Amino acid sequence: MIRVYLIIALYILVPVLIIECFKRWTWMQKIGTVVAAYAVGIIFALTGFVHFDAGTAEAISFNKIQSTLMSVAVPLAIPLMLFNCDFKLWTKALPKTIWSLVGGIIAVLTAVVSGYLIFHTPEVPEFNKVAAMMTGIYTGGTMNFNALGASLGVDKTVMAIVLAFEMVFTTPYIFFIIGGGYKVFRKILPYEDVTRKGRKDEAVETKDIENYRGMFQRSNVGGMFIGLGLSVLFLALGAGLALLLTGTLNELVVILTITTLAIIASFFKKVRQLPKTFELGMFFILIFSVIVASLFDIHSVNGGSMMIGLFVLWVMLIAATVHLILCRIMHVSGDLFCVSQIALLCSPPFVPPVVGAMKNKKVLISGIVIGLVGYAIGTYLGVAIAYLLP
Repeated sequence: MIRVYLIIALYILVPVLIIECFKRWTWMQKIGTVVAAYAVGIIFALTGFVHFDAGTAEAISFNKIQSTLMSVAVPLAIPLMLFNCDFKLWTKALPKTIWSLVGGIIAVLTAVVSGYLIFHTPEVPEFNKVAAMMTGIYTGGTMNFNALGASLGVDKTVMAIVLAFEMVFTTPYIFFIIGGGYKVFRKILPYEDVTRKGRKDEAVETKDIENYRGMFQRSNVGGMFIGLGLSVLFLALGAGLALLLTGTLNELVVILTITTLAIIASFFKKVRQLPKTFELGMFFILIFSVIVASLFDIHSVNGGSMMIGLFVLWVMLIAATVHLILCRIMHVSGDLFCVSQIALLCSPPFVPPVVGAMKNKKVLISGIVIGLVGYAIGTYLGVAIAYLLP
């Protein structure tokens, strides 16, 4: 158990060290805190330091703690990162957000149907259900994937193979976007964010993102704790509402509740002016990023069905390409495209790390909204695909 406690301590201490390095060194500022957190997590994973033998008491205990940290970190971070956003300004970007969402869903459906027609094979029974799960996971994340797998009665071995390939292909794409790939999409989609038009103070607001200096000064600590207290309260209310409505800690209900409450709170000037809440939210995101990256297991792909692997790769590449073309036609900005991609392919909890890397908090709420809608409709789309495809 000593090793378990050591790893958990590192999950918390590594983000602190990353923040300190970010404050002191220019090279770390160029890399970005989120990229650094993912890099450390990958190092943990590749060394095998965070992997335990399955079924052991240590493994069970560690997985529970690990899951709890991940489940709490992002719900605490989201309100903190939203408190100082100006959502009156965000409403101007609503049409583009809708276009990006619709374009993303069209792209996923196009990729899944075309991929099914190309790669489905008698060697993989019920390939239509594999297509259904890919529709779900790329319009809302693993929650929809698991829901579809269970409701459609998909063999657990097939589920494991699909999920393994999805992680292998999607993880490098996430790293590409966070590591600077968003700059490529800004050039392909060189359209100004609607939220930036006419904002004389935009340069100041953008510059102040991830400004950790003075974060622990006495004058700021009190405000940060108020912000943290509000986040804990919103998380408790979200969890309570989820239990009341579904009988479980339904992630969709929790995230929707805390996001709504945070947006309402942000309309109060005193909440919007709380100091360093975005940076405190980023601290929790860094914890989440280290843990998620440490989950990567290069041995999880063991051969499986190559047709399934090719199908998963096709879906990801075609979905991204078609979505990019549609966003180009509709003049959607590169940053909004990036958060839309991550929200649909990975789920809302992965949006804040991308926003932090791009240093554009203006698209945070757009990404979360797109991810939440994906959560809501992904399972329905997956079931439809399963029954429509032969």
